[in-house]
Amino acid sequence: MNLAKQKILITGGTSGIGAALAAQLQSRGASVITCARSRPEHPLHGVVYYRCDLASPAERADLVSRIRNEHPDTSVLINNAAIQHPLDFIGGEAQSLQTTLAQELALNLEAPVALAAALLPLIAKQQQGAIVNITTALALAPKKSAPVYCAAKAGLHNFTRALRYQTETAAPHVKIQEIVPPLVATRMTDGRGSGKITPEEAAAAIIRAIENGRNECYIGKTRLLKQLLRIAPNLAYRILRNG
Repeated sequence: MNLAKQKILITGGTSGIGAALAAQLQSRGASVITCARSRPEHPLHGVVYYRCDLASPAERADLVSRIRNEHPDTSVLINNAAIQHPLDFIGGEAQSLQTTLAQELALNLEAPVALAAALLPLIAKQQQGAIVNITTALALAPKKSAPVYCAAKAGLHNFTRALRYQTETAAPHVKIQEIVPPLVATRMTDGRGSGKITPEEAAAAIIRAIENGRNECYIGKTRLLKQLLRIAPNLAYRILRNG
């Protein structure tokens, strides 16, 4: 896909990978729309920013309405927004646990699925389009400290594949793509792990995958994990278990 002159909606586009995507896509000539719970400290000229808590069905519906009415030529949706919290199902406080897991499921799984459902008819009206879901290696091999995050991303992984099966026959001009980045240096990963890549590096790899039309793109170390899961899955699970 030639991204010049495409209109692209990026969720979670005001920080981390999303902000890097907005900057790099704009430099390629794309029109960029982003949404997040807060505006960026340093907004990019020409990028459209909408405040939206994607975990809220009402705010999602309002965002979809604005996209349909104000940006009917939107051709690409990048589901990037995500949150991750450590959750202790044994020793955690019950009410806090319920609140946190509901928020994680809403943002990490319900929101991207709902946005895809709402915007796919619009995207399919364009000459070419794409829905790009950002997942994680933890969708394939979970870690014990974030069971709900891992479960939500595993759900998004399978949703992406199943939706692709549908569009391959019903709307072959719309690509349904999954991007699996390694650990990226963002606010969400502060204090977690080492050997992280930068948001700019992740964004560049994501854009290449969109341009090349790849159904699945494993970035950096995640390529090794995919191979390891084929030949020694139990070893892969042990490596990521305490990640």
